[in-house]
Amino acid sequence: MSRSLPVIALLLLLPLWLAASYGVRYGLMEDSQWVGLCSVPAAHWQCQVRSMLGLWIHFQWIGWLGLGLALLSQVLRGRAGWWLAVLALLAGLSALVLYTASLAVFAVVLAGLRLVRDAGTRNRAG
Repeated sequence: MSRSLPVIALLLLLPLWLAASYGVRYGLMEDSQWVGLCSVPAAHWQCQVRSMLGLWIHFQWIGWLGLGLALLSQVLRGRAGWWLAVLALLAGLSALVLYTASLAVFAVVLAGLRLVRDAGTRNRAG
């Protein structure tokens, strides 16, 4: 398996994840149709998802998750650290889109630095 295959897959996954995050934001959280439909929260499963996501946004859990994963990825070496950085990047991008930019910026930067650092050590070793 090629060494660049995970990087290519990541570069394909990131725009799709970003588009999905924007779809959740504008299709579920900000769409006015849900205000009327969610007056009875148990009527639709989308209302329950919207309510739970609203709590996650309010308490900034997505941003904290991304930041925690990014910090942990800085400590772990090898593939485990790389995959944690990928997860931190995905959580950080979602948090950026979903109103938690203050924490998400640090998560995205730290995850990006971890991914770049890992690529740099591979190039020196090879």
